[in-house]
Amino acid sequence: MALPGKRHALRAQIDALCESAEIKPRQRAKLDDMALLHLIAPDSNWLTLLPEIVVQDELRDISLVVVGKSSQLQECFYAITAPHYSRINVLEQLLTKSHSMLSE
Repeated sequence: MALPGKRHALRAQIDALCESAEIKPRQRAKLDDMALLHLIAPDSNWLTLLPEIVVQDELRDISLVVVGKSSQLQECFYAITAPHYSRINVLEQLLTKSHSMLSE
């Protein structure tokens, strides 16, 4: 498996999931950068765990396929910007939609 490195937020969750399933993956690569992890996946023929959004193009053109999904893995995304005196409507809409999806 190609996995996120120990510093990546998902890694502790992946390790806990593997431990609870009594699985000890054979680690071929550890990368902290999701972009590199998603680039290595199609060329290596290794199994990896990635957010679907990171590989949506590869899934669409079938260079990668989903072999399983887990609702137990979650990653936080942060919207960061410089201070503004006016509201950013698009950002507020995105955050409102994101919050409502988490509540479901």
